[in-house]
Amino acid sequence: MLEVWLRTDCGLSDPVLKPLPGEAAGFRRYYRVSTPKGSFVAVDAEISHESAESFIAISCALRKQGLEAPEVIEVDLEAGFFLLTDFGDATYLRNLNEVNADELYGRALRALSIMQGCQKLEGLTLPAFDSKWMLDEWSWHKEWFLNKLLNLSPGDREASLDQAMSKIIDSAVSQAQVFMHRDYHSANLMVLPGKVGILDFQDAFIGPVTYDLASLLRDCYIDWPEAKVRKWVLFYFQLLREKNVLSQVDEQTFLRWFDLMGLQRHIKALFTFARKRVRDNDPAWLAHVPRTLAYILKASQPYPELAPIYEYYKQVVTPAFNEQKETLCEQ
Repeated sequence: MLEVWLRTDCGLSDPVLKPLPGEAAGFRRYYRVSTPKGSFVAVDAEISHESAESFIAISCALRKQGLEAPEVIEVDLEAGFFLLTDFGDATYLRNLNEVNADELYGRALRALSIMQGCQKLEGLTLPAFDSKWMLDEWSWHKEWFLNKLLNLSPGDREASLDQAMSKIIDSAVSQAQVFMHRDYHSANLMVLPGKVGILDFQDAFIGPVTYDLASLLRDCYIDWPEAKVRKWVLFYFQLLREKNVLSQVDEQTFLRWFDLMGLQRHIKALFTFARKRVRDNDPAWLAHVPRTLAYILKASQPYPELAPIYEYYKQVVTPAFNEQKETLCEQ
């Protein structure tokens, strides 16, 4: 169906489709389309699961702000097909290194400071990433990661874990609420000449100001020394201060927001990786679990109110994953 649409509606003769990798949480399928007219990206959004309308509205809004989002060339909303400009293969994940990290993260952080202002979108109301949503993700984490993947039950620790999670959620809802990409990390950012290409933004929310920052700098797919991360966090803090977004917030508060938001983000990521293994029999995403667990320990350890999380994930969860890792990672 997609190839027929490319030929008939898009006027592309002899299209050659090559599948591209997608995100762990999504149902979308991406293809590079090589044609005599050039290279494009086609998306099959499976409209019953995902809405192409949000992608189009957000792409237009980001481009109006001068950001590099793919241009929507052709679309069939009923089928869930759309054709985009092709930003190539140079993702941040493939290209980041010690030499270029400051430059590439600087681009990404400046773009993020602009993107967070895109709160009013034509024809689209973004959902709120609120306390109910975060409580649902915590519940899904316990169901898919702890129970279904690792066969763990918090038992008499559950109440204290829930109380610690409530502290994380309280921190998130107390922050400035802005446009939230939700997957602003190295796999969804492209290295373009002097700029950063932004992909996979159709699941955006209005949410905490540090969420995308934590996604970027506490990336499930790549990590950096703590000193570098802190430097980039405080660089972003100053960007927001210059924009009068955080005029009443000090550095320590912002750093705490960042740490706790990263915890929420990684707890969510673990349930996503577990669901891919349990539901879809796709163990590849489990390769990112050790880094993600290490982030949880690193971020929770300095905060006494999060001791239940630190202790449980250090004493129970990490050993349980390590003991079962070989079996879990088998196809």
